[in-house]
Amino acid sequence: MSTPKAAAPFQDRPLAEIVEELTEEIRELYVADEVPWVVGYSGGKDSTAVLQLVWLALKDLPAEQRTKPVHVISTDTLVENPVVAAWVGQSLDTMRTAAQEQQLPIESHKLTPEIKDTFWVSLIGKGYPAPRPKFRWCTERLKIKPSNAFIRRVVRRHGEAILVLGIRKAESQARARAMARHEKGRVRDRLSPNGNLPNSLVYSPIEAWSTEEVWAFLMQYPNPWGHKNKDLLTMYQGASDDSECPLVVDDTTPSCGDSRFGCWTCTLVEQDKSMTAMIRNDDEKQWMRPLLKLRNELDDVTKEAQTRDFRRMNGNVQLFGDRPIPGPYKQSAREDWLRKLLAAQAQVRKKAPEHVRNIELISMAELQEIRRIWVFEKHEVEDSLPQIYEQATGEKFPGLPLDEQLVLGAEEIGLLKEACEDDPIHFSMTRELLAIERQYRTMTRRAGLFEALEKAIKKGYYEDADDALRFAKRLQEMRESDPTQTTADEEITTDAPA
Repeated sequence: MSTPKAAAPFQDRPLAEIVEELTEEIRELYVADEVPWVVGYSGGKDSTAVLQLVWLALKDLPAEQRTKPVHVISTDTLVENPVVAAWVGQSLDTMRTAAQEQQLPIESHKLTPEIKDTFWVSLIGKGYPAPRPKFRWCTERLKIKPSNAFIRRVVRRHGEAILVLGIRKAESQARARAMARHEKGRVRDRLSPNGNLPNSLVYSPIEAWSTEEVWAFLMQYPNPWGHKNKDLLTMYQGASDDSECPLVVDDTTPSCGDSRFGCWTCTLVEQDKSMTAMIRNDDEKQWMRPLLKLRNELDDVTKEAQTRDFRRMNGNVQLFGDRPIPGPYKQSAREDWLRKLLAAQAQVRKKAPEHVRNIELISMAELQEIRRIWVFEKHEVEDSLPQIYEQATGEKFPGLPLDEQLVLGAEEIGLLKEACEDDPIHFSMTRELLAIERQYRTMTRRAGLFEALEKAIKKGYYEDADDALRFAKRLQEMRESDPTQTTADEEITTDAPA
């Protein structure tokens, strides 16, 4: 078998010759063993090209040789660009039907993050600030964990897996260097080891193709599962960037926020060029303006002093140099993000075309989890989410009422604020102490009560942010003079701010 060279493969050779050569290689690799394949599919040009090649290769195999499954996985972060998300969803449905009709062992799977890990549960529920290059919490939770979990299940079932990816050296210098490193450990000619997932190998059939060559293939070879490649080209033509998000299985993959196929909430880039271009170039995409507006507000760092707590998630104050590192979003900020998100969802549903009119920017399961976090973990016993939902949507929140023993009414909250003389720190501490006591009241065993109360008191130890800064600086001075003076509860760090 003649293996395509690493240099630009076309080199004035006929496209049909290249495709025949590559599909023959795919067939040989497929029948060489019983290891199942997992094809990463984003709906973009590179992953589409790879899947088409695999599909064409399998179609030419005798039925008795199509013995092992080919899993096509697409990771939906639940905050994908809605136009692309609709395209990918339709493609997966079409693919599933076509594979059955053509009797191919191709199975499509749409993967999503666990509810506890979704973007909005993390940001609005837990208070994680909008992702930044030095605090890129989203990629691991939204992309890496769902895809890796699926691949590990395949490995547990079969002992090994081969990942077929649409990665190309021409994408970037960093990508080319990473692929070159993996080439040194190649087995079976074209399979590279995957350092992040044991017992899995990577096959990248179009690694040497240029962008022009990818499009040449897609335009000259009809999509075998019936999704029109010309429609895909039209999607790309409306944007200023033709890159896409590959299957993400580790944190070396760059952010996709600048590409056609990324999250509309991405704040890892300065500007969402893709969505901006969609709105600018297509009058029918004007309904996306509320999403772009909300994304830009998430990216605005000028208001962080008002929106983020001066304490970290665990209640400690940490320093970067001589200034505190901002912590999670405050309760008021999280409530405000929820209002804006629900308002954006309502606006989009009024103006969006029919095929995306029922768009769900945040699911009911996510709202239920956010409510649980607010009341039971953050002890915000006002239980404000149902009221915010009703104000934003005009509909009653469909969730079940919480235990009255764990929730305080508006009158009780008002009396508590008055007793605390409207001091926000002391109010939140007292509210948390009451909530903890109420939670433990109904327990048969109250182990952990005193530790929880102590943690709440330590969190409310400061008079205000300036007092916390002075305290943290004193601890830092003590640590510099005598490191043994700093305890685990008095944490000082030199890490870069999130």
